[in-house]
Amino acid sequence: MNRTASAALAAVFALSTGAAMAAQSNMPMEKKGETEKCYGVAKAGQNDCKAGAGTSCAGTSKADYQADAWKMVPKGTCTTIKTPNGMGSLTPKA
Repeated sequence: MNRTASAALAAVFALSTGAAMAAQSNMPMEKKGETEKCYGVAKAGQNDCKAGAGTSCAGTSKADYQADAWKMVPKGTCTTIKTPNGMGSLTPKA
């Protein structure tokens, strides 16, 4: 194989690997039985999806540990996550 073909093949491989990794990072973490929604633990702009009035989806929460913003966490760990506003919750906080 000549250098040009080798370089082209390497470039195609690198691009396809990068695209696959990018697609995987944008996939929701939610897998039944493995994770759960945990409210009040996301930093501002790091929630996984809808966070109440004024937000539409992932990354739109306005405040750290926003009570109605959730993040996917490993199942069974939510209520053990400590934040400055208290512990994580399996339901939206008031």
